[in-house]
Amino acid sequence: MSPNPIMSAQVLVLEDEPEVARLICASLADYGLQAETVPTGRELLKRAQRSAPDLCLIDLGLPDMDGLQVLKELQEHAPCAVMILTGRNDVSDRVLGLELGADDYLVKPFEPRELVARARSILRRYQRGASDAPVTVSPGVAHFNGWTFDPGRHHLLTPAGEEVGLSAAEAALLHTLLRRPNRILTREQLLGERDVDPFDRSIDVRISRLRRKLDDDPQNPRLIKTVYGAGYLFTAGVTWG
Repeated sequence: MSPNPIMSAQVLVLEDEPEVARLICASLADYGLQAETVPTGRELLKRAQRSAPDLCLIDLGLPDMDGLQVLKELQEHAPCAVMILTGRNDVSDRVLGLELGADDYLVKPFEPRELVARARSILRRYQRGASDAPVTVSPGVAHFNGWTFDPGRHHLLTPAGEEVGLSAAEAALLHTLLRRPNRILTREQLLGERDVDPFDRSIDVRISRLRRKLDDDPQNPRLIKTVYGAGYLFTAGVTWG
């Protein structure tokens, strides 16, 4: 039997409080997820650039730099899945974290089972996005409206040949849209989950962020259209090669 990819995922926990870090790692270990702790933002960024993790749990209050700055630099240089785990309960921090590429946001004190469930959900989402493409589609490069996207490297080029930086969450979302052009995709399909909280706006934030990266006017989008009450529709033709 092949090993469960979730159980073998590389998870890094950025937390400067040793007791909290031990609690997080113990909670993950109880459900088969092994994690390593990192006490500072700079150390996490160095570790991630040497070997990209599958998931990072990031505290916002750190001794050396702000956690949101860590998130920004991580998604620029070593994109990966991210869950913010912090004592801050400010809405602006939550929205900014999602804007910068976080996949989820959990406020301390947390219920360990909820932490594990959210971490596993994020890992499943990324692994599903990497593995459920139709077998008739080449795993190569996508071309649409003059743009070029290489999902294997999160590499997006404008029609003028300029590179556009994508976070791991943005790349996964674009990949999903490009695999199913001219089809309405629900928020559940785009997130890779069945029961999405109706008040969860994370996918809407990511769509808005991706539109900006694609120069798609959010007031009158032509590439990614909103189908009210149904989901989103990617309207351009896509070729793979």
